[in-house]
Amino acid sequence: MAPPRPNNRPVARRKKSSNLLQTLLDKYVNWNFVKYLIFEPAALPIVAVLIVLAEALINVLVINRVPYTEIDWVAYMQECEGFLNGTTNYALLRGDTGPLVYPAAFVYIYSGLYYITSHGTNVRLAQYIFAGIYLLQMSLVLRLYAKSRKVPPYVLVLSAFTSYRIHSIYVLRLFNDPVAILLLYASLNLFVDRRWTLGSVFFSLAVGVKMNILLFAPALFLFYLANLGLLKTALQLMICAVIQVLLGAPFLITHPVEYLRGSFDLGRIFEHKWTVNYRFLSREFFEQREFHLCLLGVHLLLLLCFAKPTWTFFMSYVRLRKVQDQLLPQIERKNREQQKENQRKPKQLPKEPDEQLSGEQKSFLKAFEKGLQKSTGKKAPQPAPVEPQSERYGINFDQCIQLALLPFFLSNFIGVACARSLHYQFYVWYFHTLPYLVWSTPYSLGVRYLLLGIIEYCWNTYPSTNVSSIALHLCHLVLLVGVARQIFSTMRLNATVKRQEAATLQNGQATKTTVTSKKLQ
Repeated sequence: MAPPRPNNRPVARRKKSSNLLQTLLDKYVNWNFVKYLIFEPAALPIVAVLIVLAEALINVLVINRVPYTEIDWVAYMQECEGFLNGTTNYALLRGDTGPLVYPAAFVYIYSGLYYITSHGTNVRLAQYIFAGIYLLQMSLVLRLYAKSRKVPPYVLVLSAFTSYRIHSIYVLRLFNDPVAILLLYASLNLFVDRRWTLGSVFFSLAVGVKMNILLFAPALFLFYLANLGLLKTALQLMICAVIQVLLGAPFLITHPVEYLRGSFDLGRIFEHKWTVNYRFLSREFFEQREFHLCLLGVHLLLLLCFAKPTWTFFMSYVRLRKVQDQLLPQIERKNREQQKENQRKPKQLPKEPDEQLSGEQKSFLKAFEKGLQKSTGKKAPQPAPVEPQSERYGINFDQCIQLALLPFFLSNFIGVACARSLHYQFYVWYFHTLPYLVWSTPYSLGVRYLLLGIIEYCWNTYPSTNVSSIALHLCHLVLLVGVARQIFSTMRLNATVKRQEAATLQNGQATKTTVTSKKLQ
């Protein structure tokens, strides 16, 4: 008999496994990959997972190690208990801290929490629910940052992990502001995904929890108009209004005046003892109606100043989205054709796609790229490099979301900066937008870090002082000036590029005319 053949398969598998492991180690366990994760905005999808996991651990530690502080939770439960007992008169719905001043969606959500937490007595369970709200919101925020590719990952890591005030607001105070902001970021994600109706639903629900969400409304209105036109904008506004009517129906049918006066009271007077931003004013001046009207005037004036850049950014965003819709099917078709061709022929590096951006799109992209390079060192959307082994065409359009996010965040920031009073829980209104706004300025890295650090210091100073309030206003002013400089610089660059292209086009037409006339002669 012939001797048995030796079996070398296990050895081959081990060798193949060893080669795969070595390839992974060479690719990911090195300093270049670490630098990529730390500094490159394109790495945010990976870093975001690590941030959320770390935040889950941090929130659990905070809940178990830091004592809970009762402020409004009991009052929320008392107000909802009155509604659950059959009271629909907002004037009669009260808690220990005063009357109910939030719209109907707040009542429904906290009524649900009332039952889940055993009539509000199981505070620890409520803390874990709010930890879940925090993690879900963080995921939505990081998704927007990952799409925009504007802010380096390490900045988001530092801002998320080092803010004691934010963790306190979510899991140690159980305010309603985080619930409203969660719904707001859900709507923003839906809007950039162009799911308009669902986005409008979530935006209206957010307004139904707390009225501060309306600070985003000026930008949203222009965003509707730029993307949808007048008729469809009216339809989306109707959806938002109908949802508010449906939410408030039990109160509007029975006691409409009390509901509107209680839940949407624009003239409400805040207590001076809780203010973060106007500690340096006397109580009498702080409560004067003329002071409130001046702040409202400044607010409206700033919105008007940024209306044209906002419209320009939104229209450029819309045009880029249209280009994306036109090119992506063609690119996918070319990729399929290339794949079939590769199955028949040896692998070759594919040619560049034939489709080109229009002159108008090129004009804005050039201006946008220059402005972007000033603030981040990163380039605007460009055709993705094609690797020989992938042999696929591709154009990255995700960064055009920057054109949508900045006006939204700026509209909200203007409202916060001009607010009659800021309480500590209001920090969540704009905390997650601050890194984006700071990285939208032409300032150096040192100034950017200083702005974020001083703002965090001001919100962590309790009780607020004259120094902390003045410092907060100065930071807001410096940040607003920086964003304005960057925006209007981009606008000027865009206009310059357009003029240069128009001149080039005219020269080209003149040359063609000269050549044609010579041929005729």
